[in-house]
Amino acid sequence: MDEQDSDARTWGMLAHLSAFAGLLVPLAGNIAGPLIVWLIKQDQPFVSQEAKEALNFNISVTLATLVCVALVWVLIGIPLGFALFIYWIVMTVLAGIKASEGIAYRYPFSLRLVK
Repeated sequence: MDEQDSDARTWGMLAHLSAFAGLLVPLAGNIAGPLIVWLIKQDQPFVSQEAKEALNFNISVTLATLVCVALVWVLIGIPLGFALFIYWIVMTVLAGIKASEGIAYRYPFSLRLVK
């Protein structure tokens, strides 16, 4: 195993798992984490790809969260928000695991805003 490959896999994993900063800074931390990794490591293709994927997914989750907040008034927003939160955690951990294995991960439901 090459040291550079190991470093890229670690940063790729951090690109996904840095989204958990959203637990500390809601509606911003989940975007800031992958964005910072992307800005720091955009010269490494694997890390850049994983960070952009994580960034796109977390922007999509943030937009979906805003929709859930708006739907609280018709009582469907709370269960949808809970389901979205569980989905976010599971997909983020899964993506982090795949990236640590050196496998590029694409989230199943994500807007591709950052190219």
